Amino acid sequence: MRLHRFFVAPDAMEGDRFALPATIERQVRMVLRLGDGDRLVLLPGDGTEATCHLDGGDCLVEERRPVASEPHHRLTVVQALLKGDALEEVVQHATEVGVAAFRLAVTEHCVAREVSPRKLERLRAIAREAAEQSERGIVPSVEAPVPLAEAFVAGSVLLYERQETPRLAQLSPPASVVIGPERGFGPGEGEAATRAGMTSAGLGPRMLSAQTVAVAAAAVILSATGDFA
Repeated sequence: MRLHRFFVAPDAMEGDRFALPATIERQVRMVLRLGDGDRLVLLPGDGTEATCHLDGGDCLVEERRPVASEPHHRLTVVQALLKGDALEEVVQHATEVGVAAFRLAVTEHCVAREVSPRKLERLRAIAREAAEQSERGIVPSVEAPVPLAEAFVAGSVLLYERQETPRLAQLSPPASVVIGPERGFGPGEGEAATRAGMTSAGLGPRMLSAQTVAVAAAAVILSATGDFA
């Protein structure tokens, strides 16, 4: 039977017996209706997990161990802002595939130019829920938007959908991949990326929707490192 999984603050699960963390108490007691003897998995967000069972108002630890399903390759997706709720799809599905962090960026062709504090918290909540669902050992960070040039890191890959050569799969797996908005990158942005020591690559001849590119790129990279299919 698959156990329910919850990320909680590390200091809320110290020792082998501790109070059921307040942040999940309502979900555990009122929604899932778990009671004495029922088991659950708690995660402090450091790549480990603790299997516990409920005893009164406490959690009793049965076992602590590393999360076997957490990717070893730590991939960051630099994602340009997208229209509507598309960023929510990117964060959810790329987290499930195994992305370790998201950096949001404002590019020349972005229609959306900012993310409200409320929406940023919503994206972070989606990352946490997707990490719990996919049995991750960490919650990917979601950073507030910055101008694209501030997100450039030497060795990263700037991804063009229809660029034929080189293909992303032909490169050594990068630590970071930069993905544009619905209308792609401006010419000057590609040139600036090259000056910053970045490589450009493509995913092939098909046109993907903007919210699909990050998921496809993550699958290619993490497959090459042995962290995905």
